[in-house]
Amino acid sequence: MAPLFLIVIDLRGWANFTTGPIAAPMGNMMRQEDIDYFRDLLKNMLDDILKAGEETLEDMTDSPENYADPADRATAESDRSFTLRLRDRERKLIRKVQEALQRIDDGTYGLCEDCGEEIGVPRLKARPVTTLCIKCKSKREEEEGQRGE
Repeated sequence: MAPLFLIVIDLRGWANFTTGPIAAPMGNMMRQEDIDYFRDLLKNMLDDILKAGEETLEDMTDSPENYADPADRATAESDRSFTLRLRDRERKLIRKVQEALQRIDDGTYGLCEDCGEEIGVPRLKARPVTTLCIKCKSKREEEEGQRGE
């Protein structure tokens, strides 16, 4: 019997060829260069967020709080509130980035926390802190929509 040929398209869209009487799909593990890329990307994200937070702190402590016009005071308070909401979102993102870096160290980065399958490099490039593959994320969003969340 002639050997069987199996072409496996991995999550990066690359074709892997295997041969043999029983050709098994090759693993879809990320390459070391992918892991290094995401480690650097996440570290740079973390540095940028922390730097922006420091700049915000400096801006907020340096700005004078004396406004003659109540409309100016209201605008300044609205701007301050908006900035604080942004910083709160960034604080949450810092935690997610740190968790992603920990997953890289643990060897679990890029694996879906629900199904255990690889998330895929394109999705990780779009959202490096994600913990779900697109299939599981869609499923969760659908369930949340049904519950009205």
